[in-house]
Parts: sequence; C-alpha cells; structure tokens
Amino acid sequence: MLEGDDHRYIFKVRRHKAEDTLYLRNLEDGLIHRYLITYMDKRSATLMLQESQVLEVKARRDLHIGWCMIDPKSVERVLPSLNEMGVAKITFIYCARSQKSFKPDFQRWEKILLNSSQQSGRSVMMQLEMAENLETFIAQNPQSYLLNFSEHTLSLGMPVDTIVVGCEGGLTGKEVALFSPERVIGFDTPLVLKSESAVCAVASKLLL
Repeated sequence: MLEGDDHRYIFKVRRHKAEDTLYLRNLEDGLIHRYLITYMDKRSATLMLQESQVLEVKARRDLHIGWCMIDPKSVERVLPSLNEMGVAKITFIYCARSQKSFKPDFQRWEKILLNSSQQSGRSVMMQLEMAENLETFIAQNPQSYLLNFSEHTLSLGMPVDTIVVGCEGGLTGKEVALFSPERVIGFDTPLVLKSESAVCAVASKLLL
C-alpha cells in the first residue's frame, strides 16, 4: 500500500497508473522489487509483488569521508552530488575551528538523500554519522588519510577508503599532527578550495 508522500511522488510526479509495472527499493539492501499496480485512487494505491532480485548499483569502491563540520546550508548544497557520485558514508566531525552552533539535521538530510537516490538509482543510501572530535574519529578509523597541503598528490590509484576534509580555516597544527606524514595528501593545484568544493573534488577523484 502506498500513501502520503510516496503516493504523491509516484502518481502525481511520475504519473503512473493502474496496471503499470513499478520497480521499488528500500535502500537498505541490494534488492529491487517489481510490483504491479492493481488499484489506485486519489490518496492510496495497492501494489502486488511480482518479483524480487539482487541488483546492486553503487560505486566501484567504498569511500568514507570524515568532514569537519561547516555551515549545514553549505552541506545541503553538495550532499546530493556526493550521493550521486557514490560516497558510501560521511561522518561529520567537530574540529577545533568548527563553529559549535552548527548542528546537523540528519532527518532533513536523509530526505535529501532519499530524493537524490531516486534520481541516481543507488541501491543503498549513503550513511550519515557524527563524531565528537577528530581524536575520536581517528581512534575509530585508524586507516584515515588527511586532505591538506602536501607534496603527496591524491590520485585515483591510491588505497584511500577513509579521508578527512577540514572545515573553513583548516585544521590546527595539533590536529594535523594526529596523522603520520605519509597519510597527508593534497591536490596538484596552488588554489585554495572551500571545504565543500574539496569534498566534491575528493569524491570525484576517487570514485569517478
């Protein structure tokens, strides 16, 4: 049974009708479900399951980004793009230069990701988490790299599955020192990127 927002999207936006075939996912596993629309009215629709099969659509590698907290409005602008590129997980971190007044709205962001996943065809939705500080994040993800100014240039072939991107103003010297020198990597450019631009550049460099 489809009702509410799901019903409005399927039948007012996508304009499906009775006897149409509909493919749906729950975005929690790799399954895709084929349904037949057996009945519909202005408020609800009844679907009959015809078939379920495994059909995973995801990036060729899992990428986990530790993103030092910035203005949530800036996060929202690039969140759909990161989801469409196939980022597996983002953990937001309160770093030394993150403004503590910035609070993630996971409920709102998950709705943004849901709409983005419908467009991109992802089979599993991006995960969102929160870390109290950088030390906690590194303790949980000891294999992490840091994006910073470095002679070591980020490239597609590097074995990077977890990378930290700083907030506006960058990380403090104490925070940078948490990473061994060989795990600090950068871009081959003299330009300074905003935090949200750097996150998108990392995702595109490693996933596309």
